[in-house]
Amino acid sequence: MLVDSHCHLDFPDFAEERAAIVARAKAAGIGRMVTISTRVKRFQQILEIAETFDEVFCSVGTHPHNAAEELDVTAADLVRLSAHPKVVAIGEAGLDYFYDKAPRDTQAQGFRAHITAARETGLPLVIHSRDADDDMAAILEDETGKGAFPFILHCFSSGRRLAEIGVALGGYVSISGILTFKNSAELRAIAADVPHDRLLVETDAPYLAPVPFRGKRNEPAYVAHTAKVLAETIGVSEAQIADLTTNNFFRLFAKMPRPPEQTAWAEQSA
Repeated sequence: MLVDSHCHLDFPDFAEERAAIVARAKAAGIGRMVTISTRVKRFQQILEIAETFDEVFCSVGTHPHNAAEELDVTAADLVRLSAHPKVVAIGEAGLDYFYDKAPRDTQAQGFRAHITAARETGLPLVIHSRDADDDMAAILEDETGKGAFPFILHCFSSGRRLAEIGVALGGYVSISGILTFKNSAELRAIAADVPHDRLLVETDAPYLAPVPFRGKRNEPAYVAHTAKVLAETIGVSEAQIADLTTNNFFRLFAKMPRPPEQTAWAEQSA
């Protein structure tokens, strides 16, 4: 069993065939999918998708691109909305200095509100970080000093220092299809050095389809291709990477119930 820890099933790319996409993922051995919120004001749409499919869960949060639109969303709002049984994470939130679609101080303000919600709920914070390594590291260190909180550096494509700081602070690193690209040697080198108990896999679908689907629309079933390359990168078998990343996922996303077959595996491995 594999888990797609980050996808966007509410995006228009999937509107016409959402059920078929979930079915293809199940057929490919993807036992759980987390569809990630980018706007709290569209949270009900995300929740409806999660409630429709047993295998799909969701998060609640505001992407840094949308931070200026949702500064009125408080940590208390996030905590309240996260009480739904299908909500297993906070975010995605963070810093994006590549596109700079929201003022940087606004992104940071929203990000810290999400950190507060993650700390209060114990739910993992899904972190988006692009071209913002120094500020991201500084905020993570500052906020962890106020009290630890679970988090994941999603779709990791940053530098080695941020990966090391994230792991040192108790965070996890999620690997996307970028790992499979020919020009991603540096990312593969970083992934090889991440402790095995801190690795996850994701698609970020509909974006960043792995080889051999690069350039096409991504979907959760394709996480198996990223997992295969990650297995090669860290020197384990495909079966081992499935067990490893899935067990890591359920440790971090502790609110999500394990399916019966995964529960049995976890008990045998304990």
